[in-house]
Amino acid sequence: MTHTATAPRSSIMPMCIIALLFFIFGFVTWLNGALIPFLQVVCQLTETQALMIASCFYFAYVVMALPMAMILEKVGYQSAMVLGLSIIALGLLGFIPAALLQEFWIFLVAQFVIGSGLTILQTAANPYVVNVGPTHSAAARIAIMGLLNKGAGILAPVLFTAWVLGGFSDINLADVNHMAPQAQQLQIENMAHQLITPYVGMAVALLILAGGLSRIALPDLALIQSPSDDNSSAHDTDQHDTNKTTIWQFPQLILGAVALFLYVGVEVIAGDTIGLYGASIGVANATTLTSYTMGFMVLGYLLGLACIPRFISQVNALRLSALAGVAISVALLFASNEQTQISQILWGWAGITTLPNSVALIALLGLANAMVWPTLWPLALAGLGRFTPKGSAILIMGIAGGALLPLIYGQLAHSSNSQAAYWILLPGYFIIGFYAFYGQGMRNWTRKSPS
Repeated sequence: MTHTATAPRSSIMPMCIIALLFFIFGFVTWLNGALIPFLQVVCQLTETQALMIASCFYFAYVVMALPMAMILEKVGYQSAMVLGLSIIALGLLGFIPAALLQEFWIFLVAQFVIGSGLTILQTAANPYVVNVGPTHSAAARIAIMGLLNKGAGILAPVLFTAWVLGGFSDINLADVNHMAPQAQQLQIENMAHQLITPYVGMAVALLILAGGLSRIALPDLALIQSPSDDNSSAHDTDQHDTNKTTIWQFPQLILGAVALFLYVGVEVIAGDTIGLYGASIGVANATTLTSYTMGFMVLGYLLGLACIPRFISQVNALRLSALAGVAISVALLFASNEQTQISQILWGWAGITTLPNSVALIALLGLANAMVWPTLWPLALAGLGRFTPKGSAILIMGIAGGALLPLIYGQLAHSSNSQAAYWILLPGYFIIGFYAFYGQGMRNWTRKSPS
């Protein structure tokens, strides 16, 4: 594949394709928030085992990122997108034998396959959005994509509840465990079989989309250089990096990957544990709670789109996000599980169902998290030049934070209690803050670049 130094600055069709892919990212990813409490019942899982559903999904990113980056370089963007959609469809079809047999390990294998397909899609899409225009406004472009991604995240749990749960929406693990053995087995089988039709439908839709994409003549989206960030001078461009020989010589990238690892971990905890936590304290329709977190992420994206770079720089947006994450996490540790003042003030006046303060604060983490991904990507890729494809793969590997941190949360919740376990969020936000205030400005391991 030919590598060029410049990107097409106006190409509506490719951006529409990327936008559709971001919607798919969101829909498939945030199905996990509803799937986790559902499979906890179907497969009779502990909280830690249930969170392995998300962990196996995100573990695929660290295993498959570099191989998928090599495939991307060989086959190009369009073929990689077709391949990624096909792999996701294969993983979705894996839910058929898993549901029929109620075998947890088959669900985990299917989740890994889905994560592998998303890996190649993410590896292609994110650097393209970063580099298709000026870097100082890259966060705004990613915010547009994020609106689709998190909009799908709002939709996914609601549709899952409607399509799959039906009359089972108020049933939790405790209810099933109190049934007589024969009734319990019948209930589990009925719930598991409800997965089959929706997952087959999603797989068929993705295969049709992959077939259509393979027949569209898209312009070649060549691997392109990364322009300098809004905090850096001309030395960040590729011509000043000719003496760098490995990807590890870019501290803004390596530290960015660490921050991204922790960010995805805290984002997944906010999105995927809210249902488990809500169910544990008796909140009704717990499988829909992920939609609250996604709703606040959409609000955050809208604020970022309106304010970056017009009123606030990408760097300062990242700093504010880290500070907000710390503040909300501390409040969550001490919040009430009975009182509902926070949700009454924020959305109760609109007639939307209110939630206990602790659950409302988990949802509010979506607002703190929203602009971390859009701001971190352009800052981490700044000045990589010919190293951009490998840099993108390194960042994609950081998504594995979604595999590790929720499991740590699950273990802490099991050994203490679910609310106290949320202290694991604090180290994540502190390190994101370190990157925002210091690490993103480093161009050598011994010093920061001048502003």
